[in-house]
Amino acid sequence: MEVLRTPDARFADLSDFPFAPHYVQVTGRQAIQLRLHYLDEGPATAAPVLLLHGEPSWSYLYRRMIQPLAERGHRVVAPDLIGFGRSDKPASRSDYTFERHVDWMSEWLTKLDLKDITLFCQDWGGLIGLRLVARFPERFAGVIAANTGLPIGGGAIPLPFKLWLAFSQYVPRLPIGWLVSKGTVRGLTAGEKRAYDAPFPDERYKAGARIFPALVPITDAHASVPECKAAWEILAGFNKPFLTAFSDRDPITRGGDKIFQARIPGTRGQPHATIRKAGHFLQEDQPAALVALIDNMVRQAAAGTEL
Repeated sequence: MEVLRTPDARFADLSDFPFAPHYVQVTGRQAIQLRLHYLDEGPATAAPVLLLHGEPSWSYLYRRMIQPLAERGHRVVAPDLIGFGRSDKPASRSDYTFERHVDWMSEWLTKLDLKDITLFCQDWGGLIGLRLVARFPERFAGVIAANTGLPIGGGAIPLPFKLWLAFSQYVPRLPIGWLVSKGTVRGLTAGEKRAYDAPFPDERYKAGARIFPALVPITDAHASVPECKAAWEILAGFNKPFLTAFSDRDPITRGGDKIFQARIPGTRGQPHATIRKAGHFLQEDQPAALVALIDNMVRQAAAGTEL
């Protein structure tokens, strides 16, 4: 496995991103050491808030949520998935599978020994994050799922996703910053788009970003369908607080919140939110609203009351 590492200079002077890097070595089942980057802000003794990004973003996505949460007394942990951000990047698309991502993040989670976690997850952060909840339900105190899902096959690939899949696999240059900007309502500044491009000095670094759309287990022919079905069996018994916070302007995940609400007992009685004037990357459009939801969930759980 050839592994690429983005030079630190690429992350210098990013706007609104004053956070110190932290690293853990993970190996997964292939026993190949990879450096996984994460942010860790706020009181070290507080219950952790885990912010999981998706594709093709990185922990920069949460820059306007981290400090407000830390100022409210929460420990905020935001990793970069392998292949993204400051984490190492295997150079071949075949190096990435859904199961390897779950294994890498499981190893990171247990090495940090995170417990009493409140998870906020979006996009692939949800696919991977919900697999973590199913693998370690005792470590999680609550979940907020935003613009995400956990497919189990049995479907057909919708035309819009087919177009995105073809684009991601075959376009000569995958325009990361442009893609994130298009997934927002407000649009990103030139500096913000450069920050999303920063982890990828050239196309060789984008294997992880390119392959993610092909790994979504939509049809029975996809890998990881049995593992996702097994995860749903555990999530179907998850009775801790589970809140959905889907945005009003994301056609990709529209309606996914109803699937969670119908199947996970922890969703009952929760104040599920529709995040207004927000696109797929709702963290960019409405960070303050998301901070309030997370803060409320943690405080209510600490008080031992229902939301």
